[in-house]
Amino acid sequence: MTVRIEATRRKRGTRDAEATRAAILDAARAEFAESGLGGGRIEAIAERAACNKAMLYHYFGSKDALFTAVLEHNYALIRAAEAELDLARLDPLDAIRRFVEFSFDYVATNPEFIKLLNEENLHRGRHIDPDLARQLNSPVVSALSEVLARGTDSGVFRSDVDPQHLYITIASICYFPVSNRYTLSAIFKLQSDGDMLEDRRRQAIDVIFGYLRP
Repeated sequence: MTVRIEATRRKRGTRDAEATRAAILDAARAEFAESGLGGGRIEAIAERAACNKAMLYHYFGSKDALFTAVLEHNYALIRAAEAELDLARLDPLDAIRRFVEFSFDYVATNPEFIKLLNEENLHRGRHIDPDLARQLNSPVVSALSEVLARGTDSGVFRSDVDPQHLYITIASICYFPVSNRYTLSAIFKLQSDGDMLEDRRRQAIDVIFGYLRP
């Protein structure tokens, strides 16, 4: 009986620890996206997460380490979402269309992700572990490579496309109009926010298909 009680307590303790850590990551994501690494305050993160500062330092050690954990967690989230696209089961043209649409929609509906990336670029990427980043990015590049090979074999794609460069191009063409929508709208007097983004989404697909065409 005692052994069973101890096992139950340990299991509950593990769940509580995981829940606390997840709450801290969510709170830190919001705080860093809003105020940046320099302006983000540990006190504010603790308040958002409904815990004390000691818990933050216990789980993450420092504010910089917490920022790194937030970045890694959010990269893992987008990679997991990409994996769910299951591009291998789709026709090559449908697979590329779906991936471009997903890439555009993800940044459009996750503004905090954009802000975190902008912040990390201001810090010259010093919080990202290159090996982990490459490991996280490898599955989607491999999936695109397989789609490109099938598209080349069926004659719908050109044969000289590098999947890594294609991924960067798709990310760029989807990221820029979303992250810069307000300045672009001011400079070019574009349509309302929703209409402008929908136009850019359609154009992203057209541009990528134009590039891939044999």
